[in-house]
Amino acid sequence: MTPPLAIAAATPRGASRDTVAFRRLRELIQQQSGIELPGNKEALLAARLASRMRALGLISYHDYLAHVTADPGGEELVHLLDAVTTNVTSFYREPVHYRLLERQARRWVAAGASRLRLWSAACASGEEPYTLGMVLAETLGYGVDWRILATDLSTRALRRAQEGCYSASRLTALPATLRQRYFQPAPSNGPRQWQVVPALRERVAFRRLNLASPPFPLRGGLDVVFCRNVMIYFDQATRRKLIDELVRLLKSDGLLCVGHAESLAGLTGSLTPLEPSAYARS
Repeated sequence: MTPPLAIAAATPRGASRDTVAFRRLRELIQQQSGIELPGNKEALLAARLASRMRALGLISYHDYLAHVTADPGGEELVHLLDAVTTNVTSFYREPVHYRLLERQARRWVAAGASRLRLWSAACASGEEPYTLGMVLAETLGYGVDWRILATDLSTRALRRAQEGCYSASRLTALPATLRQRYFQPAPSNGPRQWQVVPALRERVAFRRLNLASPPFPLRGGLDVVFCRNVMIYFDQATRRKLIDELVRLLKSDGLLCVGHAESLAGLTGSLTPLEPSAYARS
């Protein structure tokens, strides 16, 4: 991460300290996360900043910026990025990708593969990696050595994901057979709470990772990468660096799925389209 103090600059003449601090906070967020927050997102950003400022008892952006930049451990920066990160997800979201994964996994195993490695790059609260796990468990069972790495920028989302607990309302999109097979009641977490069964949870490893800062400390050789609905927040240069890194980490013939609203125009030199928003590494 770029040190927060690198954002410091002189206050422009005629601008209030709070106006300048707000702009610098926005720049800091983009530096550290790659997330663009243009002018039409100012109200959203102000609301997210207000939640952190209330928690700290601060009343001005100037004071909050000073708090962030003076924190040598970067703990408040993590809280700030948590506050502005959007974690919208659901089980089996954009199901065409999971149907494609099922077909590809069957093909790979039929060709002799006994080990599959998958990465859910922006896992939010865990619905995506656990859906990947359900697809593989249903398609291949547990006899094949498949494992899933799940990463996110938000420490708050990762805590929820690792616990694997969801309200009954979050599971309504799942067929009853999958709910019964892969979830168990978790009354200690509250009424109508369900937890992913241990056999599935232990196949998923969660880590914090900033997708805007490649290269990543990963060895590569991945069969599948789901990097969905995160690049829409990045500028073109950040998207290009990220796609280059995903290509590096994928095996030849590996599968990359991005969000349906995300365009890889001009970024797909080593990728062959399979279906809309799904690619194979050449």
